[in-house]
Amino acid sequence: MQETISTPYYLIDKSALLRNLQIMDRVRAQSGAKVLLALKCFATWSVFDLMREHMDGTTSSSLYEVKLGQQKFGGETHAYSVAFADHEIDEVVAHCDKIIFNSINQLERFAPAAMGKPVGLRLNPGVSCAGFDLADPARPFSRLGESDPARILSVIDRLSGVMIHNNCENDDFARFDALLCEVERRYGAILQRLQWVSLGGGISFTSPGYALDAFCERLRHFSSKWGVQVYLEPGEATVRHTTTLEVSVLDTSFNGKQLAVVDSSTEAHMLDLLIYRETAPIGDGQGEHIYQICGKTCLAGDIFGEGRFARPLQVGDRISIGDAGGYTMVKKNWFNGIHMPAIAVRELDGSVRLVRDFSYDDYVSSLS
Repeated sequence: MQETISTPYYLIDKSALLRNLQIMDRVRAQSGAKVLLALKCFATWSVFDLMREHMDGTTSSSLYEVKLGQQKFGGETHAYSVAFADHEIDEVVAHCDKIIFNSINQLERFAPAAMGKPVGLRLNPGVSCAGFDLADPARPFSRLGESDPARILSVIDRLSGVMIHNNCENDDFARFDALLCEVERRYGAILQRLQWVSLGGGISFTSPGYALDAFCERLRHFSSKWGVQVYLEPGEATVRHTTTLEVSVLDTSFNGKQLAVVDSSTEAHMLDLLIYRETAPIGDGQGEHIYQICGKTCLAGDIFGEGRFARPLQVGDRISIGDAGGYTMVKKNWFNGIHMPAIAVRELDGSVRLVRDFSYDDYVSSLS
């Protein structure tokens, strides 16, 4: 079946996804933490049937994500946004179980509309683990959350919990522990008056070799010390190494390097490669023939990366580009009018099914 699907398409491997989800089962069992899928990273609801068996619900960044989580995933639905708008707050509340405000201004403005549902506030402790300034929630002049303990204590009677998101691709348990210690030191008077604390996402606890037992014990101790239910909001950790972008070679050339142009694009289909100036994993690192894999848009820097191949590439050859799960399908776009990748799923029994294809009509209807 896979060979009959026209490229480009995203291929989600449920067996690989299950490996990550089983780690989450272990974290939930050993630590007592609840685990929510961060829809801002991955929202392909065709595999929610498997994910909901191993996760407690979803967390969101917008009205549409709140509705998707409540309608397609189920479980607990947490609503958060950097700023809710007047025209959407009632619909947000109608679809969520908890609502988390980014600022005290938003809390004071919209908490009366919460209809008695648990209310939280985002905290910004001013320290973080982030390799990119662009993604650092604790960067100078950050708009993400409240920092001043006194200001937060002034509204503590209106809060049942807080959300703290200050990790980004952090695969170092010692660094996570140090950040959490700083949170406890600065916000202890707040933590002891709460019912729940979300530690956000960006913690790479599904990475090979991660100190999982120590992580679970740290979460369990934090929960016990402060008397709170702990939540985690994994995005990338959920879908790491589960998805590929399947492409075909359209042309080859040589210009100091062997080049291969494929029927896809970084800007349109793997945008984070450009945003963070990264390259995608291509091939298995073996073979004598090295090619730079290039996208087909007019953008000069539309380059996926380099890969090694056992033989020279030819027009029509298919290539798998790795790590195409997190922050890819949620960011895909119609730049240059390039055909949108379809979405396919490899089931646990190895069969592959096409779950969504896109057409010229979809392109037209996205415009005006």
